Amino acid sequence: MEHRPKIDIIFPVLNEHKRLERGIRQTVEYLDGHKKLTDAADFTLTIIDNGSEDDTPEIGRRLEEEFPMVRFMRIEERGVGIAFMTGIKKSSADIIGQMDIDLSTDIRNLSKVVKIFRDHPEVDYINGTRFSRRSRTVGRKAGRKITSMGMLFLLKTVFLMRSTDALCGFTWVRKNAAERLAEVTRPERGWFYMVEFLLRAERMGLRIVDLPVVFTEDYDTTVNVGKTIINYLKNIALLRLSLWKEMFRPDRT
Repeated sequence: MEHRPKIDIIFPVLNEHKRLERGIRQTVEYLDGHKKLTDAADFTLTIIDNGSEDDTPEIGRRLEEEFPMVRFMRIEERGVGIAFMTGIKKSSADIIGQMDIDLSTDIRNLSKVVKIFRDHPEVDYINGTRFSRRSRTVGRKAGRKITSMGMLFLLKTVFLMRSTDALCGFTWVRKNAAERLAEVTRPERGWFYMVEFLLRAERMGLRIVDLPVVFTEDYDTTVNVGKTIINYLKNIALLRLSLWKEMFRPDRT
């Protein structure tokens, strides 16, 4: 009998009163309406609330009670990085994913993820990309696109990144690979954790697939863009220094 993998979709949330219920309901409805997908894999939707001060936790617990496939976790530390790290440690799934609760990346891309992992057991990591020639973005303003392309240029220049995107919010990793990556990725709590996670995967020689996606920009966001850019620049410098030190460790073989 063919192994039916367990897939854990992690949704990090912070003060997502407006979007949490809609995002979870849309995901559950999509899965319930696609029997081929749920026949191919066993899905869990894990909401990880990290320090919300609104009624996000109450909404999350109510959704957990309503839907058997949904579970809710609360941690007090803020940041997508700490949420994803926690999800990796707590999950017993074969494949761990991370999605944004606003579903900016079209949920229909999920069927492609399942097919790739099923048909290609050598693949360790699927990285959603908005910048492939086969990707499609909707409603993305020129300023946001320029900022993203600038960050991509820095990552490719400084770290020789091969992937075509690093911040799509659509990441999928086999559990054993995720655990290995979590051991070597610096405990940065914000979005840059996902960038370093991908860069470490490339350096470790993991089999990565860049998956073109349909992406719809959401400007009603809790993310502070200016603060995020400053954080990325700081972390690029820190990661470069960290990698340089690792090259000259006495125990390096």
